[in-house]
Amino acid sequence: MRDRSGSGIKFNSSLAPPDVRRTPRVSAALPWLSLKGVSSGDLSEALQVLLGEDAKGLSPNLLGRLKAQWAQEHQDWTPRSLADQQSVDWWADGIDTSLREDDDERMCLLVILGVTPEGKKEWVAIGDGFRESTESWLEVLRDLQAQGLTLGPRLAVGDGALGCWSALEQVSPETTPQRCWFHKSGNVLADLPKSLQSKAKADLQAIWMAPTQREARRAFERFVKRDDAKYPKATAKLIKDRDPLLAFYAFPAEHWIHLRTTNPIESSFATVRHRTTRTKNGVTRKTFLGLAFKLAEEAAKSWRRIRAPEKLQELLAGTRYEDGLLVTDDPPEEQRDAA
Repeated sequence: MRDRSGSGIKFNSSLAPPDVRRTPRVSAALPWLSLKGVSSGDLSEALQVLLGEDAKGLSPNLLGRLKAQWAQEHQDWTPRSLADQQSVDWWADGIDTSLREDDDERMCLLVILGVTPEGKKEWVAIGDGFRESTESWLEVLRDLQAQGLTLGPRLAVGDGALGCWSALEQVSPETTPQRCWFHKSGNVLADLPKSLQSKAKADLQAIWMAPTQREARRAFERFVKRDDAKYPKATAKLIKDRDPLLAFYAFPAEHWIHLRTTNPIESSFATVRHRTTRTKNGVTRKTFLGLAFKLAEEAAKSWRRIRAPEKLQELLAGTRYEDGLLVTDDPPEEQRDAA
């Protein structure tokens, strides 16, 4: 179905993300439509297509007030006290957009999702910057410290390109970095011929699906030995993050499915990543963050606890894990060296 304004924008509910199609709420549909570049004048009709009769009567003025309200909600949420909060794990991501405020650089959404000691997911930070730089991430992390967050997470998961890593090393050096296998695999495969990518993908999977770190390192070395001479760019991308790619082995096996990729945060902001290029100007920083905040709130409504949440308390108490299993006694020194 097309709108009557002549803009040619197609409002087909089958094109909307599943969370928008399944949720008959303006709070789910409006942020998505706004970030897709639908103008205020067209929003009312688009919402009627997505939500039906319940969306009638939503004037552009009312929609504008809603966006202002959401921007204020984000401003009120951001400086909240974090003095009594702690995250066991973090997923961090920088989400580039095509949106600009006036003639400035493109906005970049900087977000952190955490896991509480009870196994619940929660948003830790939803901020912005003009690029995924160390300086931008330092500002986000120092703001968290100013809000009372004194302890960093045990593990942080993210893309290797993030300036977050150098910032986190300065602010929370005790945090173990874990590189996202989804991003890493894509980067490695991009430097291999298409004819080899299918087998290479299976070989990469054999690394991160290995039951022990020792077996993972063997699969790692096989991959490098086979392709290093012909495709050094691909293997170099793998080698430079060898340890951060395998950090998850020192955590409970039940958590591995959550820790090997940034999927928990990727799926929550798919609507921002898959934006159109229509909305390039005229979006204020406050409006942009308010829309992202509302999308984050909607995503949180469908979250589930991570597996085996009881093991999080063990991690915080200093319990060690090797190959996903609880370490009850310290192994002999020669075993530690061999590992």
